[in-house]
Amino acid sequence: MSFDISDLLSSWDYQPGQVSARRFKGQDGEEKLQLRVDLGILQMNAEGRPDGKRPMGSESWYEVYRGRLSDFRRKNDGSEVGFRLDGDAISKLQQEAIQFHHRYICFFQLKDYAAVEADCDRNLDVFEFVARYAANDDLAWALLQFTPQLLMMRARARGTHLVRRRKHEAAIKAIEAGIESLEEFYRGHGREDLLEQSGEVHSLQQWLEDVRSKRPMTQLERLQKALDEAIRLEDYEKAAAVRDQMRKLETSE
Repeated sequence: MSFDISDLLSSWDYQPGQVSARRFKGQDGEEKLQLRVDLGILQMNAEGRPDGKRPMGSESWYEVYRGRLSDFRRKNDGSEVGFRLDGDAISKLQQEAIQFHHRYICFFQLKDYAAVEADCDRNLDVFEFVARYAANDDLAWALLQFTPQLLMMRARARGTHLVRRRKHEAAIKAIEAGIESLEEFYRGHGREDLLEQSGEVHSLQQWLEDVRSKRPMTQLERLQKALDEAIRLEDYEKAAAVRDQMRKLETSE
């Protein structure tokens, strides 16, 4: 068996600054994703843990530690007092989260926005779990520091999906909710100093302005524009007719 993948790499050039991903069915019949990186290709499963492994027979290390929490509660009459995640546990959870990070980047490039949200939500659940049970704040921050990127990607996935379906108002609300969740994160962790310089917040704010500027006018807005033009031209008969249309539309809503 040859271990040389030069032919595979040469047939798929790496483009600096661009995310290049593809989806296919593997020899085992399972759906796979590949991400082209500068030194090679990352391959991962499209479902379950990206590397396909089952730590200690479980779906993920996250499930392992959730199971240990459940066992701890049973032994302590439902109490969680004393349950803590040490550095080794958090390291495992962090490495696992990185796998899901690579996968949702692929999903986004492949326009599978529901899958992006699912992987982002999964990692956010892990981060919340760590924040609650880490042995100390420094260990918790090892994962929590990546929360803004997750919140931004989730908002990007939701917003992009809605924009592609021409639901601009819903997209605007999704982006605004993403910005709000970022602000809540920074303030909730006493990191207001990072809010002003947050690249994730700035990115969503700029995108929000772009979506707003390209949003098609509603019927009411079109009528308002026609009314303004009729008044400007002193065409009061037309202005009255447009006002009647606006009243009927507002009543129907």
